[in-house]
Amino acid sequence: MKANKPSLILYFMALLLTIIFDWAEQDFLAIYAKAIVLPAIFFYFFISNESKVGKTEAFIFLFCFVGQVFDLMDVEVSEIGAVLSFLIVYLLLLKIFIVEREKVKLSKKDILPVSIVVIFIVYLLVSVLSLQSDNMKKYNALYTFYGIVLSIMSYFCFVRYITKGTHIALIMSLMAVCYIFSDIFYIFNEYFSHSVVLVLIRDITQILAYYFMVEYFLERSKGQRKVLYND
Repeated sequence: MKANKPSLILYFMALLLTIIFDWAEQDFLAIYAKAIVLPAIFFYFFISNESKVGKTEAFIFLFCFVGQVFDLMDVEVSEIGAVLSFLIVYLLLLKIFIVEREKVKLSKKDILPVSIVVIFIVYLLVSVLSLQSDNMKKYNALYTFYGIVLSIMSYFCFVRYITKGTHIALIMSLMAVCYIFSDIFYIFNEYFSHSVVLVLIRDITQILAYYFMVEYFLERSKGQRKVLYND
C-alpha cells in the first residue's frame, strides 16, 4: 500500500460516517466524524506532495481548519467566524488563480457557455443574498463581499474548463461547484427549518470540496515540477 493511501482511506471513512450520522440525525457523532476530515486530507496532500507544503497552501489549510472549528463549536460567533475564515481561503485560492492565470482566448463557440456561466453565477449570488437571515442583515456588506469573491473564483474555474478542457481545469470546476453548493446549503440551513437533506448536501459538498482542492494542489505541483524538469 502506498504511503498516502491510509490517510485517503481515513478521509473517505470520515465522509461515509458523516453521511450516516447526518442521516440518523446524530449530530454529536457527526461532529467527531467531520473533525477527522481535514487532518486526514492534509496528511494525504503532505505525503503525496513529497512532504512539501507551500506558504499559500499552508494558510489555506489553516483557515479551512479554523473555519471548520468555528462551525463545529456552534457558538454565537460561529457563523461570522466561519465566514471570515473561508473568505480568506477563497481570497488565497483566487490569488493563486490570478498569479498563475493563462491568457484566455474566447472562440465563438465559447461565448455562449461563458455567458451562461456568468448569468448563472450572478443569478445565484443575487438569489442567495436575498435570503436575509438575522446575521446576513447585520453583516450584509461582509456576506456580499464573500459572495462576490466566491463568484469571481468560480468564474476563473469554469472559464478555464470551458476554454482549456484540461484535467486540472475539471478539478478546479468540481472544487468550485462543491464550495458553491456547500455555502448555498449552509445558508439554506440557517434560513429554512431543519432538514436532513439540506444538512447532508451541505456536509457532503463541503467535505468533497477539500478533496478536489487537494487534487488541484497536487496537479498544480506536478505541472510546476514538469516545467522545472523541462527547463
